Amino acid sequence: MGKLMALDFGLKRTGIAVTDDYQIIASGLTTIETKDIFKFLIEYTKKNGVECIVVGDPKSLSNQPIEMTEHANIFAGKLKVLFPKIKIERLDERFTSKMAFQTMIDGGLGKKARKNKALVDEISATILLQNFMEIYKPK
Repeated sequence: MGKLMALDFGLKRTGIAVTDDYQIIASGLTTIETKDIFKFLIEYTKKNGVECIVVGDPKSLSNQPIEMTEHANIFAGKLKVLFPKIKIERLDERFTSKMAFQTMIDGGLGKKARKNKALVDEISATILLQNFMEIYKPK
């Protein structure tokens, strides 16, 4: 069994979360500048057995595509070409950033730490991965 990975794709940064090898626990891994994401993913997937990558699907509150949706679609398409043996899934990412911010508040992080957008992206990826596991993992 390989790891699951989630990517909170952004034009500047991409938050990354992964599971353990048994796909039980989702943890934030890092945030990478998007311009460097493919290099990072190639290296990471070579060293760690990743069987599925979940990419956030940005939508409006009314479940309609937004400007960022097309960028995320292109990104997911590139992943499918680059990693033909890894399953690429999409999952609604609405509210993950707000949930990440609330998680930071609930965790007692101060205002300065909460302004760290890279940390918000990493936590958003973790929430995305947890949601994916809750919805799609057999019990």
